[in-house]
Amino acid sequence: MMVQYDYVHPRSPLSITLSVWNALFLREALSRLSAGRIAWLWLLADPIMQISIMMFMFIVIRMRVVNGMSTEAWLIIGMVFYLMFKRAATQVQNALGANRALFTYRQVKPVDTLLVRAGLEGFITTLIAIIFGIGGTFFGVALIPDDPLTVLMVFFGMWLMGLGFGLITSVAVQLIPKMGTILGIVSTVLHLSSGVILPVSNVPQPYRDWLMINPLLHGTEAARMGVSSYYHAITGVDVSYIYKCAIVAIFFGLALQRRFEIKLTSL
Repeated sequence: MMVQYDYVHPRSPLSITLSVWNALFLREALSRLSAGRIAWLWLLADPIMQISIMMFMFIVIRMRVVNGMSTEAWLIIGMVFYLMFKRAATQVQNALGANRALFTYRQVKPVDTLLVRAGLEGFITTLIAIIFGIGGTFFGVALIPDDPLTVLMVFFGMWLMGLGFGLITSVAVQLIPKMGTILGIVSTVLHLSSGVILPVSNVPQPYRDWLMINPLLHGTEAARMGVSSYYHAITGVDVSYIYKCAIVAIFFGLALQRRFEIKLTSL
């Protein structure tokens, strides 16, 4: 009697990588949404509270229009688009420490956890942006974009910036003590210089040109231009500049991940 053995075809590297990403995505999604009884609600409540506080401040100082756009629309657009960068950057930055136990599996590479977290945050923030768009329109805030293509390009560009920034800082916080404190200061500077809560058009020269070095400022201003053709953006806004900076950041971040992969898995 002959015994037949089934030959199992080896899986391709791409197939293994996609399976790892799928498993990590489901794990991250479940952990984010099941962290508490109202974890899913907090994802939306946090940006709502931030925007509400800023709206109240603008109402107190009686500023109803900013550069041709209503204050409500100006704040919502700036904060939602900056949120895409911030959430992706923060979650990617902390991914290595949160998933260290998974590195014992040889199929899981450190960079896998970073890319999956960035993808999840992009998905969640997109849902938040849609909810804000529908809710704002319901309450009479003009958030229907005049140029949808520009809005989508900027939104994706802000996500790429968050991914690139997170790839770099994820290595820095693991290898350099107290780097988290420094990055906290950097994040505050980026927030204030991105035109999210303060009109950059009021900043005198030459300081305004200095702020234009920040690609996130180009993102928030271009997003407002895409939503309203009546918005008076500052001179020099360039959507391609966001992508150029993002590509450089992602390339440098991936190079760091490759260079320190062994050290990151053994910490």
